[in-house]
Amino acid sequence: MARAVASVLGRNGTGAVVCLLGSMVVQFQDATGKQTGPRIDLPTDSTPAQLELLINELRKATDPTEESQGKVPYSCYINDVEVLDSLRDTLESQGIVNGEAVINISYQPLAVFRVRPVVRCTDTMPGHTEAVIHVSFSPDGRRLASGGGDTTVRFWDTGTSLPKFTCQGHRHHVLCTAWSPDGSRFASADKAGEIRLWDPATGLAVGQPLQGHKQHITSLAWEPLHLNQGKGERLASSSKDGTVRVWNVRTGACLTTLAQHTNSVECCKWGGQGVLYTGSRDRTVKIWALQGRDGEAGFGKLVKTLVGHGHRINTLALNTDYVLRTGPFDHTGSLALDAASPMEAAEAKYRKFLEGSEGRERLVSGSDDFTLFLWDPLGEEGGKKPLARMTGHQQAVNHISFSPDGRYVASASFDKKVKTWDGRTGRFLSTLVGHVGAVYMVAWSPDSRLLVSASKDSTLKLWDVAKGAKAKETLPGHMDEVYALDWAPNGASVASGSKDRTIKIWRA
Repeated sequence: MARAVASVLGRNGTGAVVCLLGSMVVQFQDATGKQTGPRIDLPTDSTPAQLELLINELRKATDPTEESQGKVPYSCYINDVEVLDSLRDTLESQGIVNGEAVINISYQPLAVFRVRPVVRCTDTMPGHTEAVIHVSFSPDGRRLASGGGDTTVRFWDTGTSLPKFTCQGHRHHVLCTAWSPDGSRFASADKAGEIRLWDPATGLAVGQPLQGHKQHITSLAWEPLHLNQGKGERLASSSKDGTVRVWNVRTGACLTTLAQHTNSVECCKWGGQGVLYTGSRDRTVKIWALQGRDGEAGFGKLVKTLVGHGHRINTLALNTDYVLRTGPFDHTGSLALDAASPMEAAEAKYRKFLEGSEGRERLVSGSDDFTLFLWDPLGEEGGKKPLARMTGHQQAVNHISFSPDGRYVASASFDKKVKTWDGRTGRFLSTLVGHVGAVYMVAWSPDSRLLVSASKDSTLKLWDVAKGAKAKETLPGHMDEVYALDWAPNGASVASGSKDRTIKIWRA
């Protein structure tokens, strides 16, 4: 091992001998806090590239199976601050004077691909005759759908940016939409409380509308593909009427109505471990068991109620959102070649993600009380107390999103700011300032390096999260407020939808 360390640190990336300007004792540890290798005396001018090589060597020395994986890219952190230039620069930025104390360096595997920053509008897509309220890419990133105030759902070809289908049938504003994890079905819900299903390949309606809600629907959530034998036929809807309904979209049956909230249910998330999370104006998050077959005993049972917020809950996010959303597809939008079925591919992805997240599915809630709470809802201690209360916003929190790797949380607020937080601890990381109007939504690049935000000020802003609070790009072009936003799971483009009735596509 000593020889491996010497070979890594003896030269820099160009082959030149490293100039040693002081040293420090470090201990590497993975994202779970488990130590990797012994304590090592490193030069303070060690670069991220050298640290990455050293981590690979240490992991191979302690676990022979690492050899078969080849070189894995890693990012390194000291006190949650990424090492971007050298160890010395990172320590100095935190006011740490190198002494005899051991410095813990945590590391996180990076995506093996890199998403290019979107910097220009390549297409403006008219068609909607009222505000565009929702846009979403398919799980493979190759198709786009939108819903608007004109009561239509529209499907678009992302290659040509031309319309494919205009789907009519809703009688009121289309407020929310959702792709099934395998991309074979698309659900839309409206202000009249009605849900419709569509076939994205033909644009035709599938079955009869799902009716039962008494007021408008606030969110939709499909059951993850790896659950219920991969059938992908169950859908949850939350409503202003204070209930959540779970449907079998194949039969059109309402399987259960969850009615224990005492006010409007603003959002719902279907987790990967067979539970549904719901957030309400009654200031609570409720967790429901939705495991087993339709109608099975215990299906829809209230598991626990999470209490703490002082005002209505507007938004929820899971650290597993991205991996559940993309189902069986990889970052290129392709199915894994070695998977026996889409269900098995989706399950393998989910299990692999959990392995790097201490086996836990974390939840964040955002509220009108200006705060976010980080929860370990299914943890060993019962999850009823939050892991962290995240404060700093000066107005209501509109939207929150975990980065695809689960490391970060981004929050958008009426206070015109975006804030980033540590996705494991809830620790505040940065405030992203630049918008001059309320920030409505945020969306992460699939490689978790970039963030885009949409605002009342009619612009999008692109942020490089690791490099500070200044926007990397400002993306003007819309003529009015930007309500809708999504980054394609394959990283190819960003879509935005506006009160100006247009959808814009942004690319590198």
